Amino acid sequence: MLNIFSTIQRMFRGALPLLVSLAASPAFSQLPEPAPVHLAVDPSKTCQSIENFAASDAWSCQFVGLWPNAPKEAIADWLFSTDTFRDGRPKGIGLSLWRFNIGAGSSGQGDASGIKDEWRRAESFLETGGQYNWQRQAGQLWFLRAAKQRGVHQFLGFLNSPPVTMTRNGKAYATAGVCNIDSGHYEAMAAYITQVVRGIKASTGITFNYISPVNEPQWEWSDGGQEGCPYNNKEIGAVVKTLSHSLSDAGLSSRILVPEAGHIKYLLDGEDKPGKSHQADFFFAPSSPDYIGNLSNINRTIAAHSYFSTSPIQKGNDMRTAIAFHIDSLRRLQHPVKSLAYWQSEYCILGDNEGEIDGSRRDTGMDAALYMARVIHNDLVYAHASAWQWWLAISPYDYKDGLIYVDKNKSGGDYYASRKLWAFGNFSRFVRPGMQRIETQIPETDDANGLLVSAYKDAHRKRLIIVVINQGPGDRELALTGEMLSTPQLAIYTTSLRENLQKQMTSSASVKIKGKSISTLVGNYK
Repeated sequence: MLNIFSTIQRMFRGALPLLVSLAASPAFSQLPEPAPVHLAVDPSKTCQSIENFAASDAWSCQFVGLWPNAPKEAIADWLFSTDTFRDGRPKGIGLSLWRFNIGAGSSGQGDASGIKDEWRRAESFLETGGQYNWQRQAGQLWFLRAAKQRGVHQFLGFLNSPPVTMTRNGKAYATAGVCNIDSGHYEAMAAYITQVVRGIKASTGITFNYISPVNEPQWEWSDGGQEGCPYNNKEIGAVVKTLSHSLSDAGLSSRILVPEAGHIKYLLDGEDKPGKSHQADFFFAPSSPDYIGNLSNINRTIAAHSYFSTSPIQKGNDMRTAIAFHIDSLRRLQHPVKSLAYWQSEYCILGDNEGEIDGSRRDTGMDAALYMARVIHNDLVYAHASAWQWWLAISPYDYKDGLIYVDKNKSGGDYYASRKLWAFGNFSRFVRPGMQRIETQIPETDDANGLLVSAYKDAHRKRLIIVVINQGPGDRELALTGEMLSTPQLAIYTTSLRENLQKQMTSSASVKIKGKSISTLVGNYK
């Protein structure tokens, strides 16, 4: 299928922000200063609506949520706050959705769980005797409430595994890659999820907007590295239909998100996983015998994870363009899926990425932040993602998986913001739910070490948001062309090696974009 990607990309190219070349040779400082890059933005030409930017509470919040108040309040401010300091800097990145891990109960099994790392086990509200204990997952519930207190309005509950009381092997991970729950327990699993939604609503006042019952169903999840469960498409469909009936009978408004594919290729093809691929058509093509798009509480979204698909850049972008094209074709088939959207629902930097960047070892600086920002840009621009969600909000590991890093200490410790946190904030803090991405035009080149630009509008407030990623080491001048702004004033928020969304104001139509930085320009359009 990849042999048609380039053709499809050309069909979409008019709507895509384009790369701008930046020389990166050792003699760069001796070269003439690059000419200004001229940017045209057309608010009348709209693309997808933005639904949310998010991160997950797995797995550290179960402990960090029990730390002393001062550090956990500071961490919550970084993640959720939309307040500002006196100098205009945002206090936090203003996540608009928070993902809550509904644990399977491996924590209660201790070492017998088979999951060696205690931080990757999870509690369950369901006790072995069949009773519910709403004091469980207390640290996670603290962050759930903290998110609500700071203005987060969207919440998602996800399962990595069914409860251990319902699994085939009595553990929170599978045996030999076989789905770890048999069909005779689907109703019990649905009842459990429904009861969790009710119980959390009663204890926090929060009703999950979304429930994600399966996670990365293509992988075997049989090594005991964490909670996890494989499913094929037929099994997912049966789980979803059973859960749909349970939620409806309980009068709950939560919508079901599927399938959180472990790789974006499984939405369209992926024959290396028979029975677990072609998921967009399997679930949302009206002609499919397993069509679920007509369920009243299905979220008409196809969700996948961007792992292992970000490099090389051109191949990754071709795949994303194909996803946007295919989902657009599904929208045209039948009324129930006219609103079908695509979510990138989990990502962190894994693997060696064709030598571009290695996921191992922490990087709290700009290299990882710029790579992350490029992935966000490409998912929004090429795949037309309506939501973009990071994996671990808080990590204790020596890995590029955290927005915030903490000491691996259950009772307290130090905490550290990475540049990834603030780079994410260049999107999440300013591109708010309900805004629409709009077309931009800048000169096209083939150099990936350049400028990436995307733009968004808030139609109600006539607000224009432009996110500019300068991947190269030198400063660039961005000239806003046309009569797009109602006033010449722009606020610029910059994340660089020494700046965390630092604010400055300008009335110039020409803006300097620092080398190795992400800048968000905020103004009003006519």
